[in-house]
Amino acid sequence: MRPARRDRPAVPEFPEGAPCWADARLADVEAGKRFYGDLLGWTFDEGAGAQRDYYTAAYSEDRSVAALAPANLGVEWRVHLAVRDAYAAAERVFAAGGHVVAGPLSGGTEATVALARGPEGAAFVLRQAGTHQGFERVGGTGGFCGAELLTPDAALSDSFYGAVFEEGDFGAAVRRMVVAEGPGRFLLHFGCADTGATAAAAVRLGGRVRVGPYPTAYGSTAVIEDDQGAVFAVCEQA
Repeated sequence: MRPARRDRPAVPEFPEGAPCWADARLADVEAGKRFYGDLLGWTFDEGAGAQRDYYTAAYSEDRSVAALAPANLGVEWRVHLAVRDAYAAAERVFAAGGHVVAGPLSGGTEATVALARGPEGAAFVLRQAGTHQGFERVGGTGGFCGAELLTPDAALSDSFYGAVFEEGDFGAAVRRMVVAEGPGRFLLHFGCADTGATAAAAVRLGGRVRVGPYPTAYGSTAVIEDDQGAVFAVCEQA
């Protein structure tokens, strides 16, 4: 259980189209808590009940940085992209050639969300913030450090996300658009103190290293698959 918070954190402001939250959909949330707790030093709350899909918040330095929840449409990490109006954004997804898989749905007063896919196949969540604004901590060890869009068609993706986030700057908010084989996907990055040591720890905990460690402009990075098959990256923070 996480310690009691002594003060209310200053929550970053997230422009339209910027990554503002992340959650992992896992077959076994308790196993996920053990894996990410050991790997990234996260602590966890007790989790919400069935009415909120057993959503369990993860904390780094007593600030919320992500969440874990039972898998419903496959094991994966999902990026949430900020929107002012989830219903209007969902309409733009349709109009631009994407798909809305679920929602928009209201999570009480906390947020209104919709699960969507771009025409290249990348899954993402449209998130209209309510009382839960998103990441309470960005950057540093254990914090969210950025996202990459891996796509087989950069021109298609650029046109689609430009239309959906017409009043934002998706290209600046997401680190880069990488041409890759297979369906499109977002790759989320979390900070670590030592990429090599973190990659070795992931293997010890039952995961595997997909790529790296390798140098980038953002720091030494490794792509990791956790012990349940969800893929993410760690990036060494100075």
